[in-house]
Amino acid sequence: MPDPARQLQAIYAAGFDLESFERFPRAIGVRKGGCVALLEASPEGLRLIGEPGWRMGEVLGVLITLAGRKVFQAKSELVEATAERLEELRRFREELDELLAAGC
Repeated sequence: MPDPARQLQAIYAAGFDLESFERFPRAIGVRKGGCVALLEASPEGLRLIGEPGWRMGEVLGVLITLAGRKVFQAKSELVEATAERLEELRRFREELDELLAAGC
């Protein structure tokens, strides 16, 4: 069974920043560039809570389609989901998935 503390060490060593969120006291935030994801400990080690998104101030903006275009939304704030941001999010998710699957 993966040890969440060792997983966090590996995630941090891979260049991700770790942070906590008041609204999610049982979760740990992992951030790299403009991307952020929430993780929680489970019997199988760390796992994602929901989908990674874009850091918008103190919150996570989720990727949605609005009027035929992709945007990140956090409450009433919107950020355009440009090709560059979507690529950064894809790489972020891929790297985080690999680290979590490795189990450290």
